Amino acid sequence: MGISSLQPMFNSNGKTPYELPQVRRNSTAPAAVAFTARAPELDAQQRHAELFYLQKQIQSQTPMVVVLEDGERIEGCIEWYDRHSLKIRGRSKTLIFKSAIKYMYKLGDVGQ
Repeated sequence: MGISSLQPMFNSNGKTPYELPQVRRNSTAPAAVAFTARAPELDAQQRHAELFYLQKQIQSQTPMVVVLEDGERIEGCIEWYDRHSLKIRGRSKTLIFKSAIKYMYKLGDVGQ
């Protein structure tokens, strides 16, 4: 056995003759999920309503109560918002993820 027998052998296409995993060509792919055309439109309308409400509360400096998923209540005025969070100015400034909010209402409203 010489040195040449220890080197890998190459086929005419330049690849080694090792076995490659077999790809199933006749298998059926899972069906694609079809989304309706109205779903993004409804999301856009809901987002627009949310942004309008938040902007109105910021401009009027309305005292709000934000109830979190764990039941904690945070009181204060909405100072700032973005797609994922609210900044509330109350006893201290608090940044709240929107995903953690259960509901919110104006401080004077019944909802306690």
